[in-house]
Amino acid sequence: MAAAKKAVLGPLVGAVDQGTSSTRFLVFNSKTAELLSHHQVELKQKFPKEGWVEQDPKEILQSVYECIERTCEKLTQLNIDISAIKAIGVSNQRETTVVWDKYTGEPLYNAVVWLDLRTQGTVETLSKRIPGNNNFVKSKTGLPLSTYFSAVKLHWILENVRKVKKAVEEERALFGTVDSWLIWSLTGGPNGGVHCTDVTNASRTMLFNIHSLEWDIELCEFFEVPMTILPNIRSSSEIYGLMKISHSLKAGALEGVPLSGCLGDQSAALVGQMCFQDGQAKNTYGTGCFLLCNTGQKCVFSDHGLLTTVAYKLGRDKPVCYALEGSVAIAGAVVRWLRDNLGILKSSEEVEKLANEVGTSYGCYFVPAFSGLYAPYWEPSARGIICGLTQFTNKHHIAFAALEAVCFQTREILDAMNKDCGIPLSHLQVDGGMTNNKILMQLQADILCIPVVKPSMPETTALGAAMAAGAAEGVGVWSLDPEDLSTVTMERFEPQINEEESEIRYATWKKAVQKSMGWTTGQPSTNGDPNIFCSVPLGFFIVTSMVMLIGARYISGVP
Repeated sequence: MAAAKKAVLGPLVGAVDQGTSSTRFLVFNSKTAELLSHHQVELKQKFPKEGWVEQDPKEILQSVYECIERTCEKLTQLNIDISAIKAIGVSNQRETTVVWDKYTGEPLYNAVVWLDLRTQGTVETLSKRIPGNNNFVKSKTGLPLSTYFSAVKLHWILENVRKVKKAVEEERALFGTVDSWLIWSLTGGPNGGVHCTDVTNASRTMLFNIHSLEWDIELCEFFEVPMTILPNIRSSSEIYGLMKISHSLKAGALEGVPLSGCLGDQSAALVGQMCFQDGQAKNTYGTGCFLLCNTGQKCVFSDHGLLTTVAYKLGRDKPVCYALEGSVAIAGAVVRWLRDNLGILKSSEEVEKLANEVGTSYGCYFVPAFSGLYAPYWEPSARGIICGLTQFTNKHHIAFAALEAVCFQTREILDAMNKDCGIPLSHLQVDGGMTNNKILMQLQADILCIPVVKPSMPETTALGAAMAAGAAEGVGVWSLDPEDLSTVTMERFEPQINEEESEIRYATWKKAVQKSMGWTTGQPSTNGDPNIFCSVPLGFFIVTSMVMLIGARYISGVP
């Protein structure tokens, strides 16, 4: 019997979407932007000490290989020819810091994740060295000095990890954010791998001058980072190198395919949402929550706690575009915490069902400041709290309060964005895994008092990386001309409560935020590590509250 003829769908483009919680590989039709197939692998995070968050770079890389292989298998089952994949793009969790040996390809330390807080002591020490009348770090990078960004993580690694120090001295060490680690590995690793990053990821390191678009000598000297270990800076859309697939993979058909797109995940979502005009904005709900507003070729600095960052540069000879960004550390991560730490959910999807059963938090407010507070406060001393608890409060109300917390945090950064831009957004474009939760989306519309608009295909981060890859010079299978971009079907959520009720709930949330601040003592902990500070963790607050509740029920005779 003759083999079935494989379907020809026109040029296809693949995208690696490497996030904090999971890795995915997705394949799109470049002419229609239709998602044809994908595979996802959940990733582990390590918490070796309080405030520390790490991942294994080899596990991250292996998850990419697995996702590519499984997606190619699925395409074959769908009778789709894998050789139609003409380019691959990369989107990645930003700021997460990796150092590896360029001769062996082995990581020299675990990846220090963007959420990690171990560098708070480093930040405090460095901040004393910045003149009050000349904050050259912020003026050059658009970023506040914070544990969030790569430079302080790399500074800490270089000071504290002997293996890395030795490798730097022997000129064996390479540094990169996750995109650099993946591109280097996928283009050959020790055998000719390309060591590069794009301008969007570089702009999150705090070593990159967002005006000159180069590594900055003064910044590197300030953070004591040798420039020899830094990746080459490229645009977000050009051929970086060709795929060299491990012989053990069945996806050998991708051998030689150009790796030609690279965007930090939030920039990728901005491109995927087609926010190419000044003033267009999107909010992505992933591990954290990130609101970006395109400011065009103008570098706008915020007066209200937002970051100035590179949005994209879609070609070597194309202009750079900038964005204002509101960054929230904990969004989807709060649901994972309810599942993994408290055990009140069996799956992340169950949070919608729990919240829907009560339809209210019953006065319970949750501030998930597990890694301090990011925009607009930039308050590292904050820690998570749940307040407003009564004997009536149960896991359903806490689940609802967790979803509300994501929405309130978005309201805070949207308010800051409106003040900086001067023209309030009339609606909010959203994307990311959490947008599948209809309760969350309706809550968001109610709390913002404006419509929330969600694309029917929520994988806009991967789509943005695919668009950049397909549009690269030398590939040219994806047109970014406005008239050629596919029309996207949208789902719209309108506010359903009156503005007065929304404002009352928001004002109460802000009271809770104030109570979350100042939990860290600022004194080193007794484990001898000067970078770890004592704090009152959220778990202590919850246990104390539960003990009080149980005691009250016992006293009142309630079983």
